[in-house]
Amino acid sequence: MALKASASICPSSSSYPQLGSHDSNCGLIRGLNLRYDLDKCCNWKCCCTSLGLVAQRALTPVEDEKPTVPLVDSSLAADASHYNDSKAFHKDVNLLPRPLTAIDVSSSPRDGSKVRVAYQGLPGAYSEDAALKAYPKCETVPCDEFEAAFKAVELWLVDKAVLPIENSVGGSIHRNYDLLLRHRLHIVGEVQLQVSHCLLGLPGVRKEELKAVALAQCENMLNDLGVVKIGSPDTAAAAKTVALDCVRDTGAIASCRAANIYGLDVLVEGIQDDDVNITRFLILARDPIIPGTDRPYKTSIVFSLEEGPGVLFKALAVFSMRNINLSKIESRPLKQRPLRVVDDSNEGSAKYFDYLFYIDFEASMADPRSQYALGHLQEFARFLRVLGCYPMDTVL
Repeated sequence: MALKASASICPSSSSYPQLGSHDSNCGLIRGLNLRYDLDKCCNWKCCCTSLGLVAQRALTPVEDEKPTVPLVDSSLAADASHYNDSKAFHKDVNLLPRPLTAIDVSSSPRDGSKVRVAYQGLPGAYSEDAALKAYPKCETVPCDEFEAAFKAVELWLVDKAVLPIENSVGGSIHRNYDLLLRHRLHIVGEVQLQVSHCLLGLPGVRKEELKAVALAQCENMLNDLGVVKIGSPDTAAAAKTVALDCVRDTGAIASCRAANIYGLDVLVEGIQDDDVNITRFLILARDPIIPGTDRPYKTSIVFSLEEGPGVLFKALAVFSMRNINLSKIESRPLKQRPLRVVDDSNEGSAKYFDYLFYIDFEASMADPRSQYALGHLQEFARFLRVLGCYPMDTVL
């Protein structure tokens, strides 16, 4: 639940009535004139004369919650509009949001009307694109690592986290599978994002002038150009590096939005090696959502199995016999007990890896078939946990 406050905003123009002593509806201390400077249209200045704060929860858990009067932090709003809308070159990148770290436990004032969404990377990253696709009016919060995004949700610094889980070209993001098990967050949604790489350069530079490119992706394009490939953590970091270094013969591979944020020119669009390059992201929250049957749902689980012949086959058969489609299966070593020693022969002991199995199946937990399937699975599973049940993203 958001913080509830009573506030009054008054324009400075004489043509507008001034709230205060003659406004009986504002419920504030009389005699105060609150003014809004129309000549400085880029800044809203809000004066609160009496705040009735009811702190039921530290943060707003859902996007569509509408507080009576939201508290607007003008500095945060200016920063957000600066890096989202400006196409000018950022000479001072300190104006961009600072990524949260895993040990950052400080929170900042926020607009209670927006959901805060954490993502890994810098402004302009594809993860931020995914967050904006899921919550178009959200306030995005960059984090330097995947685990920092998990912790930001757990510490109530943000409401949600949007993190990549698999890519159609690169495969699964194993780090995030491990973090799903380590942290007690719930999957409440998914986002599928079409990745479209662009070749970026400083203003006025032509692609033929480039001798080096940050971020060693899009091999076909880079080989044709004959440029040196420079390592970079991600696309947004590559764009930021080029903008800061101001070396004319160095380009970057990133999105069009990153070009707008860092003041770079788009030299070539759509240079990815594979035309179909899709990244799937998970939306994580502190609380699960109530599953329904009104639209397609997906359920994600993780389990481990007892030793025995055909046990994995039996585990997967509980879904097949109920006509439930499996859309994803991933195995990860069980770190607490990575090896199992079985003395099943006269020649000595055999060693086997123990695994955790992550499965996505296309059915809602409100569907009796899912409930029966998981009940059946428990007969074979040593450990079983439902990571989340959430609506499927069917729109690219």
